Amino acid sequence: MTMNKSRLFWAVQAALLATSSLAFAADKKDDSKKDEDPQLEKILVTAQKRVQNAQEVPVSITSLKGDALDAFSASGMDVRFMSARVPSLLIESSFGRTFPRFYIRGLGNTDFDLNASQPVSLIFDDVVQENPILKGFPVFDTDRVEVLRGPQGSLFGRNTTAGIVKFDSKKPSQAFDAYVSGSYGTYNSTNLEGAVGGGLTDSLSARISLLDQRRDDWVDNKAPGYEQDNQLEGYHDQAGRLQLLWEPSEDFKALFNAHFRELDGTPRVFRANIIKKGSSDFSQYYDRNTVYQDAAARAKQTVSNRGGSIKLEYNTGDYTLTSITGYESADAFSRGDIDGGYGASYLPTMGPGFIPFTSESADGLPDHSQWTQELRLASNELGRLDYQAGVFYFDESVTIDSFSYDEKGVQNGYAVQNQDTKAWAVFGSADYDLTDDFKVTGGLRYSHDKKDFTAKRLQSPMGAGPIGPLTANPSDAKLSWDLSGLYTLNDDVNLYGRLAKGFRAPSIQGRLLFGDVVTVADSETLYSGEVGIKSDILNNRGRINFDTFYYRLNNQQLTAVGGGANFNRLINADKTIGYGFELDSQFAVTHDLLVTAGLSYNKTEIKDPGLAVAPCGSGCTVTDPLDANGNAIIDGNPLPHAPKWIANITATYSHPLGGGEVFLFTDWAYRSKVNFFLYESKEYQDDYQLEGGLRLGYRWSSGDTDYEVAAYGRNITNDNSMTGGVDFDNLTGYVNDPRILGIEFKASFY
Repeated sequence: MTMNKSRLFWAVQAALLATSSLAFAADKKDDSKKDEDPQLEKILVTAQKRVQNAQEVPVSITSLKGDALDAFSASGMDVRFMSARVPSLLIESSFGRTFPRFYIRGLGNTDFDLNASQPVSLIFDDVVQENPILKGFPVFDTDRVEVLRGPQGSLFGRNTTAGIVKFDSKKPSQAFDAYVSGSYGTYNSTNLEGAVGGGLTDSLSARISLLDQRRDDWVDNKAPGYEQDNQLEGYHDQAGRLQLLWEPSEDFKALFNAHFRELDGTPRVFRANIIKKGSSDFSQYYDRNTVYQDAAARAKQTVSNRGGSIKLEYNTGDYTLTSITGYESADAFSRGDIDGGYGASYLPTMGPGFIPFTSESADGLPDHSQWTQELRLASNELGRLDYQAGVFYFDESVTIDSFSYDEKGVQNGYAVQNQDTKAWAVFGSADYDLTDDFKVTGGLRYSHDKKDFTAKRLQSPMGAGPIGPLTANPSDAKLSWDLSGLYTLNDDVNLYGRLAKGFRAPSIQGRLLFGDVVTVADSETLYSGEVGIKSDILNNRGRINFDTFYYRLNNQQLTAVGGGANFNRLINADKTIGYGFELDSQFAVTHDLLVTAGLSYNKTEIKDPGLAVAPCGSGCTVTDPLDANGNAIIDGNPLPHAPKWIANITATYSHPLGGGEVFLFTDWAYRSKVNFFLYESKEYQDDYQLEGGLRLGYRWSSGDTDYEVAAYGRNITNDNSMTGGVDFDNLTGYVNDPRILGIEFKASFY
């Protein structure tokens, strides 16, 4: 925040481009092809629930796989490692490793409640993960990650107005393969994972994948009377997945998936008064390795997640019938020092800086279950016309506890929420080849969503007494659709255009710990248009995809987080507009040098002259005009956590040495200024963030085994950036992860 990072970013980008940048590291090299021109691999995706060449899908897509995923997550990083490493994608969290918040093209939700709805949907192995806790499942033994930008309501349903992030794990097969990898780094960070798969019988194959991630507490607490070294920011995260693939005939197969996660750690560390009043710079109280908290000893965060799915496919030749049944359950609890300091103005001591009042709270998810069922019929290359149609059902039940504690850690407040959600949909999509060069795709989905919600406060931290039960029962039904055209200009260039409508179902905010009303946001609808080009160039040595888009969001659901009242409220903005562009590129410069680079520009603007929200209660400098009630008028403001610019670049270079090869991988991710809240202030923003990674190693083969040893660094420049704030008490914020250096070893068996 005190460096000219934008200048540094462009210098780094220019240097990398000059040497040719990014890429996904090559697989085993074939020396017999050294004299041939290098070629890029075809990227296969399932963005339209069929396996297709990404270059032939009329949607803005980025796919991550292979060594890029390994490098990004080398230090045991959670799913936030993807943030800014894909055009138009940002991920942040005020909760820690358990509750990531996704933003695509500026659209997301800043709400920290465990019942918060998000406009970016996550799909893990064909099953939607609705609750925010489910979205933090670790990424390991993954075949690919696809980021689909823009509304995806026709095939993937409600709550996808911004797009989807789709994770596909590596599947079982009859061929044996296995790997084991381990890394050790700063703060005793360890990342151990492995998988083994192969045929059990002629018709049954299996794959089991395991992950163990640990980091010691490394943040010291220097609050007077509460001093303890290495008290916060540690975790132990375990996850596993078992898959069985049964293929009794060529026409039928069944895939069984069971998975779990166990997390034990500490929550996100809030730091009191780390922002210098009147600016977004760090204050004299900020030190990355130090906090001053009186409740740090009681901080804890646990998550237990269990789930499974059954995918059945029956192929008749002309048609494929698919059934996907999914179940997820989660149990979570997180308690932390929210004011980020010690004492208060009415107590004998306080600090660092002025602490108006103490705030220690906890949220729990003691009961959660989600059932999903999808049934669809798809044609198989019948000719000019191909289509698919299906039905979908969703059933979720959730209970959320909220607690508050006094300055001694004694519980003084308790509220509970219960919500049952049932949704169903019917959908269809068709592709028609009007000519050999021009294909039209259209989709339509009718979705119905109903929620039954109850909330009550049994104990008030403010002495206001019990309240409730308060209820809400919103329901709505909408049509989503898309229409696109793909024109093949020649064998290497495709042009496309896409119009789409998506919607997000009604949302409820009923966290009554400090509030006294339940707020409901009506459905939002988004209309989007984009045009783009997908091209393979330089005799398939390069690939450049570019799109430009415009959207209008009617009745956008927004969360007025915190403010002086310390109470979340849902509101609807009359209209929000957004426009911009996205660029993805890859280059096989030589057989030894592979490169990709991405760039996006997003402009967002809230357009509602009468819309105002409560500003901070922490003495910040609000720059918006105020209405007669002292609320900040947010008309014309950008959306929170919506940077105009995101840029990413990675490069892989390898060179033969001895019986193997030495390799170098580097990646850089940049995002420009973001505001943390709906209102604008001089304090609650961050000017930019630039993080780089480096991986240097050696790989070789012996028999049927590949080996790899490497040294790595994440955030190698030790970038210090605020990633969010808490605005109801003091100038509290939280920051990105520090530099992590380490070594790793991997062995792959075939």
